[in-house]
Amino acid sequence: MNEIVAIGVGIGAGLAVLAGAAILSWYVFKPNKIAPSRPALSPIAILFKDQIVIDSTSAASSVLERPILNGASWAEIRSELLVQFPDIPEKTQSGSSCFNAENDPDTTLTLRVNDTTMRLEIKCQPITANQAFEYRRQQSRNQRLQAAIETSPNPIWEMDGHGAVIWQNPAYERICADTGNKLGADCPFELAPPTTNVPTSSRVSLPCKDGSRRWYEVSSKPYNYGWMHFACSIDNLVEAEMAQRNFVQTLTKTFAHLPIGLAVFDRERQLVLFNPALVDLTHLPVDFLSSKPNLLSFFDHMRENRMMPEPKNYPTWREKLSNVISAAREDRYCETWTLPSGLTYKITGRPHPDGAVAFLIEDISAEISLTRRFRSELELTQSVIDCFGDSVAVFSRLGVLTFSNTTYREQWKCDPDSAFAEITIVDATKDWQDACHPCPIWPDLRDYVLTMRDRSAWSADLRLKDGETLTCYIEPVAAGATMVRFSNRIAKPVARDISQTTAV
Repeated sequence: MNEIVAIGVGIGAGLAVLAGAAILSWYVFKPNKIAPSRPALSPIAILFKDQIVIDSTSAASSVLERPILNGASWAEIRSELLVQFPDIPEKTQSGSSCFNAENDPDTTLTLRVNDTTMRLEIKCQPITANQAFEYRRQQSRNQRLQAAIETSPNPIWEMDGHGAVIWQNPAYERICADTGNKLGADCPFELAPPTTNVPTSSRVSLPCKDGSRRWYEVSSKPYNYGWMHFACSIDNLVEAEMAQRNFVQTLTKTFAHLPIGLAVFDRERQLVLFNPALVDLTHLPVDFLSSKPNLLSFFDHMRENRMMPEPKNYPTWREKLSNVISAAREDRYCETWTLPSGLTYKITGRPHPDGAVAFLIEDISAEISLTRRFRSELELTQSVIDCFGDSVAVFSRLGVLTFSNTTYREQWKCDPDSAFAEITIVDATKDWQDACHPCPIWPDLRDYVLTMRDRSAWSADLRLKDGETLTCYIEPVAAGATMVRFSNRIAKPVARDISQTTAV
């Protein structure tokens, strides 16, 4: 690219640098003499035979920065001159034609074609001392640009309007060597032909000789009558994207077998991941979920499907949804939804990296039903035991009081529900011993409750300090527990008058 820039500057300013240097030298070294008239410039001329250079002046070689022009083709010379003379034709015609330099009407290029020979001549006005200094500054700047382009690790190349590469930097040449492409042949970067004169960007992969592939992001910008392309390696980015895609696929396969619905929203609150259980639990269409709806749209559709409780004030609830998101990001969101269908869902919010939020939807209807049934059975059992006239207390295999009826609580002035600590068999026997006359059964009773061996039921008579006599029944029950029952009377069967029974 430095060659193109240098030619543009050289033709515009350096065509008469020798004259400018002469003028500058005159003023610097002979200030007391009258300034001479403008010296004659060395002619810039090139002679072609059958479109090939056969002779040229030294000034032409200097301007084009090519020590030897002989043997160069008209196409090569024209491509370098197009920077300053964009109107020169690709195919020349017999006769004489003149072209003005772009943005410099004082510089002209003349073509004289006679049969198979052609003479190219460039004329321009001499430059001043200031222009000479500016030319030197431009040369220094161009050298820096050339060094930057040649040492750049990113491939840069220029293509004409027909898609042919007309210039490239060393990084592009190394890419051609690595991929087995010859310079001047087809471009190794397969780019779609531009349809508009607008800068574009595309991702391209290159196959290498070792079988691997390199990925590049190619930025294309219109330049002159063609395009300038800049490629940047994105191998690490592509590998990271592939790793992320594989990770998401692994998560999807893992979550596909979970009964809990999963919905992951990114930091922009777009749905980026869901599993089949979410479809089953929410009854939301797969195409809707695949369209990556936002969080509000997701809950709106759940509400329309009656898969969430109807809020008393839905617009206000939507405004409060930001609080739900904040709570989920802080791992504080957990709700239980009772749906109109009778199902019960547990909704939990969990924070994810990079501001993402995951919602877990779990059907706990069976668990809630089991809990309610178990609670109902406990209440029924408690009500039945409370109807007994005997005092009943049940201790676990660890000796902790787990169950007692109303008679027991009233008789022994004990309320396990209001106690801060668990009541053990040691605590209970101490209360019983304090209320009774001395009896040797208490150590045996404690050992019986805490033993792990096979046990058989037994009983003992007790006499309270108020004179009442009790019979203590100790019986093993399920799960290694022990039931202790205190009875103050012997139950008698009730006689039934069969004469009053109606015959069937």
